[in-house]
Amino acid sequence: MQRSGAPPAGRPEMREASRLRSARLRPDEAARPERIPGMPRLEMLMRNPIVIAPSILSADFSRLGEEVRAIDAAGADWIHVDIMDGHFVPNISFGPDVMRHVRPCTSKPFDVHLMISPVDLYLEAFAKAGADRITVQAEAGPHLHRSLQTVRQLGKKAGVVINPATPVDVIEFVLDDVDLVLIMSVNPGFGGQQFIPAAADKIARVKALIGGRPIHVEVDGGITPETAAIAGRAGADAFVAGSYAFLGGPQNYAANIEALRKAAESARGEWV
Repeated sequence: MQRSGAPPAGRPEMREASRLRSARLRPDEAARPERIPGMPRLEMLMRNPIVIAPSILSADFSRLGEEVRAIDAAGADWIHVDIMDGHFVPNISFGPDVMRHVRPCTSKPFDVHLMISPVDLYLEAFAKAGADRITVQAEAGPHLHRSLQTVRQLGKKAGVVINPATPVDVIEFVLDDVDLVLIMSVNPGFGGQQFIPAAADKIARVKALIGGRPIHVEVDGGITPETAAIAGRAGADAFVAGSYAFLGGPQNYAANIEALRKAAESARGEWV
């Protein structure tokens, strides 16, 4: 005898309920990544892919073009270009002319981090030199919003950087104007420094501020497989690695990049 209130067998309601039960029990369900606490499954599945961006600040400057070709062939997703002026940071790297000459060595995007002040005067020069993304320091001048607007008017993707001592709320008002937020996990200016553990909390807070916006969360400084896992777990999806990426010479570049990628993907529960 059928229970009172239950739909008769064969009715559409029963067929739909049966279909849904079957869908919930599909064998491939076990292969799905675990849900990050507080993140809806749909948002999780729409996350940015992992990006490995070796910094050519750690390359051999005597053969920079060869190094760019080698790191490209090894699996780099972006080429990170650190521009330092000796004023905003206590080091000098290179300018737009050097960048222009190595630009033909790869078709990978140039992810250009401007550690210079004033910055607005040089945005067009780096755009013309081949930058695909131009990231400016939140601390470099009083008109951050204008700087980011200029980058986009030049046809480039815009990013904002915050130093270790800078609170995350300084970038909240420009989140609709950026494609990338870069969190420094060392004090900028030199390669080879140790990852600052407090950066993980900052990454998580930036990720929360971003919400559903399609913005990359990039981390730069002391990135190894171990620290990439920490940053990935906190919400980073783009990883700038200098010393580690170029460790051991060209024969090791592919293995270095793969180790970083696997660590980051595993930490955030990506499908591999």
